[in-house]
Amino acid sequence: MINTDVVIVGAGPCGLFQVFELGLLGLKSEIIDSIRQPGGQCSELYPDKPIYDIPGIPVCTGDELTENLLKQIEPFAAGMHLGEEVTVVRPEGDGFFVETDGGKQFSAKAVVIAAGVGSFQPRALRATGIEDVNEECVQYRVRNPQQYTGKNLAILGGGDSALDWVVELAPIAKHITLVHRRDEYRAVEATVAAMRELAAAGKVTAIENAKVSELQHVGGVLTKAIVDIKDGETLEVDVDQMLVFFGLAPKLGPIAEWGLDINRKTINVDTERFETSTPGIYAIGDINQYAGKKKLILCGFHEAALAAFAIKQRIEPDKKIHVQYTTTSPVMHARLGLKADEE
Repeated sequence: MINTDVVIVGAGPCGLFQVFELGLLGLKSEIIDSIRQPGGQCSELYPDKPIYDIPGIPVCTGDELTENLLKQIEPFAAGMHLGEEVTVVRPEGDGFFVETDGGKQFSAKAVVIAAGVGSFQPRALRATGIEDVNEECVQYRVRNPQQYTGKNLAILGGGDSALDWVVELAPIAKHITLVHRRDEYRAVEATVAAMRELAAAGKVTAIENAKVSELQHVGGVLTKAIVDIKDGETLEVDVDQMLVFFGLAPKLGPIAEWGLDINRKTINVDTERFETSTPGIYAIGDINQYAGKKKLILCGFHEAALAAFAIKQRIEPDKKIHVQYTTTSPVMHARLGLKADEE
């Protein structure tokens, strides 16, 4: 069990800045995100897209914004739990019990939902027979690479995730069949070149302009995949394990089951504390809704600041919370880890 002041659901820009605002007030955070790297939509959907409306930064990319925010929150040593989805949030005592699909458990005094448009869920494979195949045979993320040792492995997709795992798993798999619906890849050129080299060496078979249409099994254990090629040809491929990387789609996911006041795919909050209908659970960024809401990163930063003060007041109800300025406050300087000659 990990004990903390606040669990933040979502490692996008607003979630990362929430760590900073809470840290300035002396509160410890643990941050959880279903994506394997911090940055949320900025890193997942437009890492190289220029952003022009961050105060004080004329222009930066999504990745650069994420890097700067990670640097900014370093003094607060927030726990970062990536590639895990929050499945349980329930009141417990004066706070909350939080659990992920990876089995991690947290005890927190407050929860902040900064999940953007929701958790990013893998786009599922649609193929005849998939509902009869054991779940462990068809996976959408790699948790234990060693489980593919000596296996006939099929990897579906043409982006960075698919090609990265082709290259990484080729040395241990018996054979890898890569199936991609196009003959052009979205992965970086160096990775594509590495895949081509593995194909030339016979470690990988790349089937392009194709899709998996059917899965065959024995007692739920995957044995073969039927691959349809655009020219009308059909191939039968021996497969023990399958990894599917069709990208991610935003969905509200388990958040919809937490008993909050849901407004379509957003969460209603007040504009004083950015608290949801459940006391102690807050929502900031694109996932919240209130009169006049604008889905801008800078608005999410504002919401994070006010939510932090509200959480501090909730945790210390008998203490008056004063606004202190990072320019002059020795307390803030100490929390930021500044030395005297840096003040």
